[in-house]
Amino acid sequence: MNIVEKTDEEIKAIADLLWRDLVKNSNEGKYGEFVKNFSSSLARAMNQVEAGHQFANSELARNLSGHVDFLGIIRRGEHVTVLYRQRSTKKAGEWLGRLVLGYEDGTVRIFGASIF
Repeated sequence: MNIVEKTDEEIKAIADLLWRDLVKNSNEGKYGEFVKNFSSSLARAMNQVEAGHQFANSELARNLSGHVDFLGIIRRGEHVTVLYRQRSTKKAGEWLGRLVLGYEDGTVRIFGASIF
């Protein structure tokens, strides 16, 4: 199955749940829970020491607001990129959240996640 064949509504429903989990686990500094839905390639690429340092030292990564706005979906190849407007509970302003989703072994997985 290819995720790009799903409707926007189906993709948004999946992405919203995954994004909400990422925000929660980032705020709580739970690295193991944060990466649980990552694709195997993304999980291998993540340096656990570096990610742990980010959790411990990033004011933004530990204070993400639950208030986000869905901005849209971009389809490309076998992946979709879902964009969010993300806010912080401690820092003024807005950030762009990016979530790249696709299938791995029949399950939707996260192939990329970032906040700019």
